[in-house]
Amino acid sequence: MTDFPQPVAGTVVPRFGDVATFMRLPLFRDPAEVEIGIVGVPWDGGTTNRPGARHGPRQMRDLSTMMRRVHHVTRVAPYELARCGDLGDAPVNPASLDDSLERIGKFFTKIHAAGTVPLSAGGDHLITLPIMRGIAPKAGEGGQAPLGMVHFDAHSDTWDTYFGGYKYTHGTPFRRAVEEGLLDPKRTVQIGIRGSLYKRDDNDWAVEQGMRVITIEEYFDLGVDKVIAESRRVVGTGPTYVSFDVDGLDPAYAPGTGTPEIGGYTPHEAQRLLRGLRGLDLVGGDVVEVSPPFDMSGNTALVGVTMMWEILCLLAEAVARRKGRL
Repeated sequence: MTDFPQPVAGTVVPRFGDVATFMRLPLFRDPAEVEIGIVGVPWDGGTTNRPGARHGPRQMRDLSTMMRRVHHVTRVAPYELARCGDLGDAPVNPASLDDSLERIGKFFTKIHAAGTVPLSAGGDHLITLPIMRGIAPKAGEGGQAPLGMVHFDAHSDTWDTYFGGYKYTHGTPFRRAVEEGLLDPKRTVQIGIRGSLYKRDDNDWAVEQGMRVITIEEYFDLGVDKVIAESRRVVGTGPTYVSFDVDGLDPAYAPGTGTPEIGGYTPHEAQRLLRGLRGLDLVGGDVVEVSPPFDMSGNTALVGVTMMWEILCLLAEAVARRKGRL
C-alpha cells in the first residue's frame, strides 16, 4: 500500500454520509498535490436541445460513492498507482458562453502546468474544447504533435455552425479543436455515430479530415474486439484523450441526456471498449452530457461515473508507466 490519497471506504463511513467528493477522495485546491485531478465542469451553455447537464457533476459526485478501490476485471487499483484527488469544479459563467470557455480553459491550463492529468465530468460536450485548449500542445509547439482521441458518442460533434453562423455549441467542439491545431483528425476515432441528419453531408467533414468514424451499424458488424483493435491502430502511440458522451449509450440505459439517440451500445459493451484502451499514452479524459433532470433516478449519473471509474483506471496505469512505477 502506498501513501497516496485513498477514498473513504463504505465499510467505515456509509456511502450516504459525509461530504460528497469524486470517488470519496480528498478534496484538493492545488493541482500540484495530485497526479490525477478529477474535476467537475458544471456548465451547459453549449446545449442546443434539452438542458440540465450543468447539474451532472454534482449528481455524479454523489453516485461515485458506489465506486470502490479495485477494478473487478483488470484488478487495477488506481489509488495505489497514482496520487488521485478531487480538484473541485472549474469556474464557469452561466450568463456568458465566451467567458465560460475562457475560465474553463485557464483552469485546465493551470492543471496541465502542474503536470496533473485531468479527468472531468460535464457539462455538455463543448467543455472538451477549453479542456483541450488547456492541455494540448499547440501545433508545432516544442515539436509535439496534437492530441489523438477516442470519442464515444452518437454524434460526430464536428458540425461547423448553428443558428446562422454560431460556431460554439456542443455539436461543434471537435471541428474547432482540429482548426485550432489541438486535435489530430488522423489520430481520432469516433465510436457509435448514428441518428438522422439535417443534411446528407453532415458527417462528411470529419471523414474528409481523416477521422475514423465508426457508425453504430459498423460497430455492431465488427464487434467489440475489432473496434478496440481499430481504435488502437488509429490513435497509435501518441498522446491520446478519451471523451465519452453518455448519449453514445442506448437511452434505455442512459435516458438522462440532452440529445438521446436509440440503437446504441450497452454499458457493458462500453466498459469492454474502454478496458481495451489499456497501454495507450492517455493524457486526460471526460464523461459528458449527464443531465439529471431527465433521469431523477440517478441511473444515468451512475452509468456516467462508472465510465469515469473505467477511465480513471486507464489514466492511473498511464501515469504509473510514465513515472516508472510499472
